[in-house]
Amino acid sequence: MLLSLVIPLLNEEDNIPELYTELKTVLVALPHDHEILFVDDGSTDRSLQLLCELEEKDDKVVVVSFRRNFGQTAAMSAGFDHAHGDVIITMDADLQNDPHDIPKMIDMLNQGYDVVTGWRYQRKDSFLSRRLPSMIANKIISWITGVNLHDYGCTLKAFRAVVTENIRLYGEMHRFIPAIASGMGISFTEIKVNHRPRRFGDSKYGISRTIRVVLDLMTVKFMLSYATRPLHIFGIFGFVASTLGFLLVMIMTVQRQFYGVPLADRPLLLLSVLLIFMGVQFITIGLLAELVVRTYHESQRKPIYHIRKIISRKREQDD
Repeated sequence: MLLSLVIPLLNEEDNIPELYTELKTVLVALPHDHEILFVDDGSTDRSLQLLCELEEKDDKVVVVSFRRNFGQTAAMSAGFDHAHGDVIITMDADLQNDPHDIPKMIDMLNQGYDVVTGWRYQRKDSFLSRRLPSMIANKIISWITGVNLHDYGCTLKAFRAVVTENIRLYGEMHRFIPAIASGMGISFTEIKVNHRPRRFGDSKYGISRTIRVVLDLMTVKFMLSYATRPLHIFGIFGFVASTLGFLLVMIMTVQRQFYGVPLADRPLLLLSVLLIFMGVQFITIGLLAELVVRTYHESQRKPIYHIRKIISRKREQDD
């Protein structure tokens, strides 16, 4: 079995030598071949130079260098695209993820799981600026996606290659990989991993990412629940709005015809007309989305299902 380690990084020149030493200590003790893919996300320090030096002395090292900073999600996606392993392991380059947790994650994959995610049970970060927002976000993400994990933000994860081959990442969606993969019917588990304080460099994460994460969460929820049937979500809103507007119009018509209630100065009339038009627009958007989805799947011959395996004694005999 070939292991592919995907490590995105940005300006981590002080951490690279020690990270490489720790990784090699762990990997050479495993009964598997390995490759280490460093994805340099447009570093402006000596990170790329150090990585090239590692690649020259170790043929297990692969360096993917971006022309500029594209973000961690893009770096993760590039690592998946260039990895050749049967198992892909992702981790940060800041030494906060412990490479000695890798064997435990491989053992869990060998037990039949498709994805193993790390849980920073004793996280070594500040409470107010990092841990508290993360705890709240994890609860919200688990509730909305239905994939219950304690720690979505932990980069230390292990995947079977078949999982990453069917995932396309955009925005800040690297943290939602388990939720996105759940739509494929994969099995996943979470294990406690060691988390260490940052020793060198500065964190690349901040509270400013919160809004982007919330917007991406909306996208993930839509992809999981309505990606192949968008009319079901837009149509519901459209039907409710149109029905409510029509009922208001009927009520005001009865009031006008039988009770002489004037309509000209009633804001409720404008609201009912607005609701009817909004309903028609929502349904129209849903129909257009249906056309887009069908074009997307049929033009790429992209299936709307994922098969684990086919069991047939007849086919085995024919083969």
